[in-house]
Amino acid sequence: MSQQQNHALPSYLDPNDLGPWGIYLKQVDRVTPYLGSLARWVETLKRPKRALIVDVPIELDDGRIAHYEGYRVQHNTSRGPGKGGVRYHQDVTLSEVMALSAWMSVKNAAINVPFGGAKGGIRVDPRTLSQPELERMTRRYTSEIGVIIGPSKDIPAPDVNTNAQIMSWMMDTYSMNEGLTSTGVVTGKPVALGGSLGRTEATGRGVFVVACEAARDAGLDVAGSRVAVQGFGNVGGTAARLFYDAGAKIVAAQDHTGTVFKADGLDVPDLIAHVSRAGGVGGFEGGEAIAAEDFWGVETDFLIPAALEGQITSKNADRIRARFVVEGANGPTTPEADDILTDKGITVVPDVLANAGGVTVSYFEWVQDFSSFFWSEEEINQRLERIMREAYASISQVAKQHQVTLRTAAFIVACTRILQARQVRGLYP
Repeated sequence: MSQQQNHALPSYLDPNDLGPWGIYLKQVDRVTPYLGSLARWVETLKRPKRALIVDVPIELDDGRIAHYEGYRVQHNTSRGPGKGGVRYHQDVTLSEVMALSAWMSVKNAAINVPFGGAKGGIRVDPRTLSQPELERMTRRYTSEIGVIIGPSKDIPAPDVNTNAQIMSWMMDTYSMNEGLTSTGVVTGKPVALGGSLGRTEATGRGVFVVACEAARDAGLDVAGSRVAVQGFGNVGGTAARLFYDAGAKIVAAQDHTGTVFKADGLDVPDLIAHVSRAGGVGGFEGGEAIAAEDFWGVETDFLIPAALEGQITSKNADRIRARFVVEGANGPTTPEADDILTDKGITVVPDVLANAGGVTVSYFEWVQDFSSFFWSEEEINQRLERIMREAYASISQVAKQHQVTLRTAAFIVACTRILQARQVRGLYP
């Protein structure tokens, strides 16, 4: 049976190539039998509340006019304003942004912060733009989506190829258009503009915290354990450093520049310094260069995919030799690969739980901006770790109760919360 027969698809998607949105729909199908009477509302989860496509024209430094395609999708706002990042990448599609916004709905509900799910993106390779061009594009994009964002409506944040500077330009543009300083319109800002301490490391720290909880459940000591990390940017690099500081051995690291391996552990501070200088792990002399496909066969305790979605598929899942896959990236494992890993006895700690540290501290930032009262980094890390541990405990309990994977359990917890909110709010008008 085709996906078109299974689901009422919007006319703007190709039913034969649903992309990441198709993965999300399969995940919703898996959770539906566990929703009880709330299942009558499940179609709510299969339709984004709002999808905006915008043209982003800018004048390039040489005087030419360039046009870029931008998106902002709000999947669900039943539990609060939309929340989700903005990514700049040449392969961004509407399907991808829709799926990412839906995973944000699930993520926010799974850890029980009062946000709905949203996501944005521009189809652009930011490496082809100068800093002034990047600023002009960001400001124009912000102006175009300004009609649907706001501190009480939808709060963007950094994602792939965006950072605190991009958020500063977005916040300033929105503030100029509104005629007031609105620090709470975005999160992931510099501390000087109302950003939160601890935000930069938050996603990687959350990955590490839930990995430790999963290890404790399984009776595995993190000290002396082996870790392989795909993607050595903010998330993967931070997680690797925290594992390293806890006495684990980082045996392999991979990104778009190459793959390095060392059986008795890479020197992570040296590797981070190399990545900062060279732009990637490729060429690092403190480890052996191996083929990209061999990364998936490295024997390890923790495999942390922290790059882009769709990395672990039916083609490479059978090669994986890990006890845990802890998803630092969004959607790195396809449903088919999920089944293979489960059959192999590998525990997958899903993205909607494992990488929720970033949005948790974004929530802290938003709260601090509204109150104009800021917390210490120690307080922030303590609150982050408590929320992540409590979320892992409740999801793990549901997984054991229903004898399902942690991913399905996370969806049970999250979708129940979302649909309960939808049900008690009712339909207006």
